[in-house]
Amino acid sequence: MQWSATLQAKPRPRMQPLARFDLHKDRRANVRVNLELSGRFLSEGAEDHGLLTRNISCGGAELIAHDQPEVDTPVICYLDDLGRLEAKVVRQTANGFAVKFNVTPRKRDKIADRLTWLANYKELGLDDERESPRHAAGGPALVTRADGRVLQCRTIDISLSGAAFEADGPAPPVGEIITVGNLRGEVVRTLQNGFAIRYVHKGES
Repeated sequence: MQWSATLQAKPRPRMQPLARFDLHKDRRANVRVNLELSGRFLSEGAEDHGLLTRNISCGGAELIAHDQPEVDTPVICYLDDLGRLEAKVVRQTANGFAVKFNVTPRKRDKIADRLTWLANYKELGLDDERESPRHAAGGPALVTRADGRVLQCRTIDISLSGAAFEADGPAPPVGEIITVGNLRGEVVRTLQNGFAIRYVHKGES
């Protein structure tokens, strides 16, 4: 009985309020995505050479290229959709080499935003808004609910693991599986005038 009383007297942990869904942290993470971006690179005192990205993050990339600069060689890469990037070779690979970007935090954020958009906009059925890449997650999207109803939504944020939408009317409940473009997602949070999802990959229920 004394043990029971002790348990009853123990204070209950305080429930922390849920923070507003925010995908910026995920977008800033140094996550590599499999994107094929063509381009050129220049090494010290050499002519330019062609390249193709095998995978890329806001901090560096693995490049497919016939010419392979030595490790620690500074290079300048010109990548489609990203522009000019200063980098340093960190290793050679069987089909090219890998680089680490030498960019400012502001430039790193811009790269992260652009890569997130490039990795997701086609799958979400959105247009590529090249004129304003930082705010590209503002396009309309058609979201199909589990019962077949279609919601006219506006994409307000995108990350490599999910997206957030603004919608008129009631939002789908947490746990509902929805479809947007070629992607399936699970509603993980409701927002003011909207909701957020995580992508559901093949093999998941």
